[in-house]
Amino acid sequence: MNRGRREKSVIDDDIGAKIIKYITIGIGVLAVIVIGLLAYSKSLNDKVRSESLSSEQIANIVNNNENNETTESASSEIGRSINEVANELNNANTVNSNETNTTANTNSSSESTNEVNTNNTSTNNTTKTSTVNEQVNNANKQTTNYSQETSAKSEENQELSFQKPVEGEIVKEFAKDNLIYSNTLEEWTTHTGIDIKADKTTVVNSAEAGTVKSIKNDPRYGLTIVVEHTGGYETVYSNLLTSEFVVEGEKVEKGQALGTVGNTAAFEIADESHLHFEILKDSVAIDPSIYIK
Repeated sequence: MNRGRREKSVIDDDIGAKIIKYITIGIGVLAVIVIGLLAYSKSLNDKVRSESLSSEQIANIVNNNENNETTESASSEIGRSINEVANELNNANTVNSNETNTTANTNSSSESTNEVNTNNTSTNNTTKTSTVNEQVNNANKQTTNYSQETSAKSEENQELSFQKPVEGEIVKEFAKDNLIYSNTLEEWTTHTGIDIKADKTTVVNSAEAGTVKSIKNDPRYGLTIVVEHTGGYETVYSNLLTSEFVVEGEKVEKGQALGTVGNTAAFEIADESHLHFEILKDSVAIDPSIYIK
């Protein structure tokens, strides 16, 4: 029975020890938790306090900067105002001086302008008169030129009608594109005109109105007169004895005497007495028998 009591007492002691152990552990854990909470709370308070101090410091710094900027701005504005006032005074004096000079210059310019205007008025009147006269002269010149051009065009458009320079038989035909026999040269050759049979000293007349272009001694066809006509035409009178009736540059009428028939053509000296006659159009020989009426 005592043994049972002892065993029960041992069991109770173990249970009490365990309870004490658990209570001790629990109290230790609670103490640790409380200490941790206190430490965390303190760190939070320190952090909040440091942040509030930093904010205050920042506010002070900002206020100090604003005060400094305000002071600098005020001082610079005061300095600028003083400089600007001085510049404005100088500018005002300069403007007044310029206005005075401008007024004086304007008065002198007005007097000069009045004199110039007076001179210009008389000059303009003279210039206008001269201009009117020039315009009238130009109009007259244009009218004259137009009349001359119209006359020249009418002459060019006028159809030419050539007459025989002498009366007689055509003894040698125009042969530009074929050959005919030359008694003088004793060979076959071309012939750029026609030969009209006529006695020596027979008067040769102009086939159409024109201007005597030249009088010359041609080495082939002897004494030759060339008459220039309108429209690019020319007539050639060769193998002449004389050219006593005209001079170079003289204007001649249709049928007017030019010279007399002779025998001076070296290339046709073996032929009987005749007039060698040619018609040129733009310096090209054409058949005179087509144009002679």
